[in-house]
Amino acid sequence: MSQTQVLIIDDEADVCGFFRRLLTKKGYGVTTATNRQDALAALDGTRFSVAMVDLKLPDTDGLTLLKDIKSRQPACEVIIMTGYSTVKTAVTAMQQGAYEYLEKPFDDIGEIEALIARAASHGDPARQGGHAREEWEDVAAGVGFQVGSSPLMKRLVSLAYKVAGKNINVLIQGKTGTGKEVLSRFIHAASNRAEAAFIPVNCGALPENLLESELFGHERGAFTGANQTRRGIFELANHGTLLLDEIGDASPMIQVKLLRVLETGEFMRVGGERPIKTDVRVIAATNVDLEEAIREKTFREDLYYRLNVVRLEIPSLQQRQEDIPMLAEHFSRLFNPRVRLSPGAMRLLQNYLWPGNIRELANVMRRAVVMCHDDTILPGHLNDRFQRDATSVAPSSPDACGASDFLLASEQFRELSASGGTLEKLASGELERLLHALQGIESNLLAAMASRGMASAGRKGLKETEAETIRKALELHRWNITETATALGIGRNTLYRKIRQFGLSQ
Repeated sequence: MSQTQVLIIDDEADVCGFFRRLLTKKGYGVTTATNRQDALAALDGTRFSVAMVDLKLPDTDGLTLLKDIKSRQPACEVIIMTGYSTVKTAVTAMQQGAYEYLEKPFDDIGEIEALIARAASHGDPARQGGHAREEWEDVAAGVGFQVGSSPLMKRLVSLAYKVAGKNINVLIQGKTGTGKEVLSRFIHAASNRAEAAFIPVNCGALPENLLESELFGHERGAFTGANQTRRGIFELANHGTLLLDEIGDASPMIQVKLLRVLETGEFMRVGGERPIKTDVRVIAATNVDLEEAIREKTFREDLYYRLNVVRLEIPSLQQRQEDIPMLAEHFSRLFNPRVRLSPGAMRLLQNYLWPGNIRELANVMRRAVVMCHDDTILPGHLNDRFQRDATSVAPSSPDACGASDFLLASEQFRELSASGGTLEKLASGELERLLHALQGIESNLLAAMASRGMASAGRKGLKETEAETIRKALELHRWNITETATALGIGRNTLYRKIRQFGLSQ
């Protein structure tokens, strides 16, 4: 087995010497460089598994060297070495592809050795039992965090996992319902505080006086109704993690008190006379633009910088559309392990805009499971807005809305028919409503076709009418697939499938 090669880039000879002695004893091959020119020469001559790069050098900086290394040797994992004052830049380096950062001075030799070993084996299937596995997968599974396959989400979780072990504050920004609290629980579970308490508090849900008491506690007799001393969250979360959700809604007075405890690690209970020490890791979450709030003088700039040591932005559900099927199936199994989603229902979910993000998806799936009388969730089990949104594509002809409504209803009817006796299990009222909907849509559609001079051969079966609808629309748009799909309010892939299904041709 070839020797693992490590490159050390630092302008301090003592640091280079320290790593040479430490890593050589562990069996690594070590090359050192004190400037960019020497580093580039080393990269051209040796294949490295790990590079340890000082963030500040006389002739360059760590971010530039990171780009140099990744352009020449993409498989080489880069560990940034930094002082506390440059932690934000080190986090930026991780966002740009660095594996991890290491703070100076180096206190824990064992931690350094373990970090280098992890970096050397990262992404190497042969050293991971034959398959690459993300480091954070077990922690995510433990807290029920559904990460999915979106590259945007995977990069976010990878960064969150790496900063979780650092004793620094984190600011999470994202729209309502994107999962900010779940990400916070993941960070807590991945940290060295995982055995202590994780306590969330919503800063916008309580009046100012109650929030102050909730955060800092109060002494007996501090105010009317304070019949006994009560510990606050900063006291209860000692050595653990505190989530300040919707931090943008905190009042100016609360912001001042939060700033003090973040700066000093001390607070006083309401009505108290002595400071109390606390060791709490703070994660703040918000769905508002705090920088805009600073400009509007509603949020303190000094508090913002205390909270924003590391900033994580959760993508909206629309930004990770590829995860919608996985999330929908997860929630449906969560509410009823026996149900599954039909292709038609899944298509409606994927085409929806999801203004409420994952929270809205969870509520939709909860309702669909309740409405489902069998083991298959059909389009009709979803909210009415899904039926509307499925036909909300701007029509290019007067008959487009009727056509798209008809295609949606006819597909739902076929799914019901093919689901093994589901039709028979429906109540008579449900059957009548479905039949009337189909008849009404078909009637409107045929009238619209007649107004366009599109003759109909009289009343046909459901399948024949749908096939004729598609054929007429294709002819009207000269078999332009994109225009026809837009007019019908369906996706291009759906149109192609229906053309094959009905054997249509020019």
